[in-house]
Amino acid sequence: MPPAKRKAADDGIGRASKRSTPAPATPQSVDSLSDDDYAESEDEGLDEEGGKIKLSAAQAQRQKDQKAAITKLNKRTQFSRISRLTGKSSRLFGQKDFHDLGLKKDHENRPIWIDARVSEGSSKGPKITLESFAPNASKATDLLTTIAEPVSRPAHLHEYRLTEHSLYAALSVGLKGDDIINALEKFCKTNVPDGIKAFIERNTLTYGKVRFVLRDNKFYVESEDDEVIYKLLTDSVISGCKAAGAEVQTGTIQTKATVIQGTAGAKGQTQVSQQQGEIPRDDPAAENEAMIQALRDEDDDEDSFRQTHSFEIAKGTRETVAQRCLEIGLPGVSEYDFNNDKNNPNLPIDLKPQTQIRPYQEKALSKMFGNGRGKSGIIVLPCGAGKTLVGITAACHIKKKIVVLCTSAMSVYQWASEFKKWSDVRDEDVTSFSSSEKKKFPGEAGILVSTYSMMCIDPEGPRCAYDTKNMLQWVQSQEWGLMILDEVHVVPAKMFRKVQDTVRAHCKLGLTATLLREDDKITDLNYLIGPKLYEANWMELANQGHIAKVQCAEVWCPMSMEFYQEYQKASSRKQLLYYACNPIKFQVCQFLINYHENRGDKIIVFSDNIFALEHYAKAMMKPFIHGQTSNKERQDVLENFQHNEIINTIFLSKIGDTSLDLPEATCLIQISSHYGSRRQEAQRLGRILRAKRRNDEGFNAFFYSLVSKDTTEMAYSAKRQAFLVDQGYSFKTITHLQGMDQMPNLMYKDPRERMELLSEVMLVSEDQGDLEKGANNLWATDKGPRGRGSNKKKGLTGVRRTAGSLAEMGGGGIMAPIYQERQRGAQTADKNSFFEKEKRRRTALEKKRRAEASK
Repeated sequence: MPPAKRKAADDGIGRASKRSTPAPATPQSVDSLSDDDYAESEDEGLDEEGGKIKLSAAQAQRQKDQKAAITKLNKRTQFSRISRLTGKSSRLFGQKDFHDLGLKKDHENRPIWIDARVSEGSSKGPKITLESFAPNASKATDLLTTIAEPVSRPAHLHEYRLTEHSLYAALSVGLKGDDIINALEKFCKTNVPDGIKAFIERNTLTYGKVRFVLRDNKFYVESEDDEVIYKLLTDSVISGCKAAGAEVQTGTIQTKATVIQGTAGAKGQTQVSQQQGEIPRDDPAAENEAMIQALRDEDDDEDSFRQTHSFEIAKGTRETVAQRCLEIGLPGVSEYDFNNDKNNPNLPIDLKPQTQIRPYQEKALSKMFGNGRGKSGIIVLPCGAGKTLVGITAACHIKKKIVVLCTSAMSVYQWASEFKKWSDVRDEDVTSFSSSEKKKFPGEAGILVSTYSMMCIDPEGPRCAYDTKNMLQWVQSQEWGLMILDEVHVVPAKMFRKVQDTVRAHCKLGLTATLLREDDKITDLNYLIGPKLYEANWMELANQGHIAKVQCAEVWCPMSMEFYQEYQKASSRKQLLYYACNPIKFQVCQFLINYHENRGDKIIVFSDNIFALEHYAKAMMKPFIHGQTSNKERQDVLENFQHNEIINTIFLSKIGDTSLDLPEATCLIQISSHYGSRRQEAQRLGRILRAKRRNDEGFNAFFYSLVSKDTTEMAYSAKRQAFLVDQGYSFKTITHLQGMDQMPNLMYKDPRERMELLSEVMLVSEDQGDLEKGANNLWATDKGPRGRGSNKKKGLTGVRRTAGSLAEMGGGGIMAPIYQERQRGAQTADKNSFFEKEKRRRTALEKKRRAEASK
């Protein structure tokens, strides 16, 4: 029997119509397709008027299959239909399915989400996401910067991670494990998972229980728990390291944070003390009020002291004791009780009365001096945010011998000048130790500023100068109260690690804007220096006007056809020249320089490739500086850039990455860089964060990165931007610059000009395609360790040492002397390993043949 006829024709696939087609203004969603829509019989359908019709067997089966598919889709996509998971997780969200945690009633006012996945025994703790737009976001931010390490902080969602070292830093300022858990419960949208609580309890149970304190030039192992002291003394290794005749001593430590110099609190304290001294003796009411206030202060002071137990360890056993404590699960930390250090002389130094530090600087220093002692650690602030003033304030607080280590001779000069600018220290108490100046401070205490390279010289080496040897021996014999390590990310380098052994300091403070390296050695700073005490939010400081707001853009420059053809055929070393000298990139650079000069901006153009740097600068008739430029010419160029209205653009190689303070610069253009170095990208951005006009209404600095399309430069650029994106910066992609084609005097419009440039690039050797070698700062003239002499076995008849680069310190390589042949052609034999092996085999066969012939 034929199927019943329908009033409306079927669609192309013969599907029965079950409802009218919705109009475009009333879209139909999958969610609206509930099971009730298919309540009719499986072998019946509906016509356009709602009447039932009989379906064929094929139509009924199609309707049944469609119903099952819709039901299955609903179960996968609707939260209300997801069944309660038993076992691993749902198929839709995988391991990130947290639907069973349950939101709190007022979750809208709570800004924190916590990822509960923590591997057993993992030091990589749970991830915390912060909604920066939530009502209590500022309070939650203060908490997370204390207990966790920031990972990524874009505009609306910030990511942090709890680690063992971040929890230790929280404990060092007086927090406890229960305090951290209670605070997270307060801000978290869900109940804090048991795994998070277990992780916090596991890592706060022992951290900070044991401290190594240098007191009266003797090391003591200290703890507030007498059971911990008993456990240490019963250990076979530690008991053998106890000083002869030493007994357990009981004392107190101050846990109340001291007032940091340069803050409003410090000035208020001074005013209160002056007012109290001016109270007349004949005013009983005032005297009674002052007495009551003094008793309250005394009660507060009593509450800020805690009882401790300690014992002395023998000289030279600190490392053994520290290693053993780590093995038994009681890692020790180092603190400097500088207030009770009577053996080392005090340095008369204070901040000048007009010097006042900013709130974020005060917060960073409060992490360092949270319990009245100096904790070793690292403070991370953006370029131009006042890292130098933070170090100077810490020095004024400790008031002992200070040693400052920098990366260049120019930094030495800048640090010495800043000490005299912001503090009242005597000029003769600030000395320098560099290749050009070797001077000791005259008194018992003072400030010495030097470089890492100078401190790494072996005083017993055969080529060490006499005055340098004497200076190094004097430095190594001193007991320094505070060691400030500028650009601390270079310390894990193989050569610079020696500083930790040669220079003895009670307290170490590391300062940097980019706590990252391209290798895996950045985590070594946790035991070389200490944990990260504080890291500022770049975008927050920019919104507050402390650093300039920056518009970042990546400009895509298509490769011209003739250049791209040669680029594809060239070696990897030569390819850099082709995409750096891309004619269209040159046109973009010329257009941007012309546009920003007309706006009144001062422009810095960076290029790591020297050939491209000179070509761009000479073609545009702009001044340039690179490694071969004399110091006199460098000073002239920088002075004209700052004070001459005619000179508005300068070209720099990577020597301008650091130690360059040009507040007039408001625009930066990058045409060639050090491959994928994230550190270099951030350091170069820092050249324009100090802009003088940063507080002008509507002011923005500009950062352009010019990238040749369809080349390896695009991959490097994406990696370089990762760090700045994590700090909250966003890069806009520009593919076309309107008006560039109509710009007068635009170069390389003519194909003949492009072919001439191509011929010039093709004639250049591959060596010209390499990046600039040498120190990437403007004034690197210090000499490091000398070479070890000639290596005759390798055919090196003479060697010389050249300055290493900060790119290598940042993980691009290992800081080591660079050896160079002086007598080329003396031995030109092929050193290929295969031919060397073949030569030895033939020699052995010849000896064997001769031996057999002699028989």
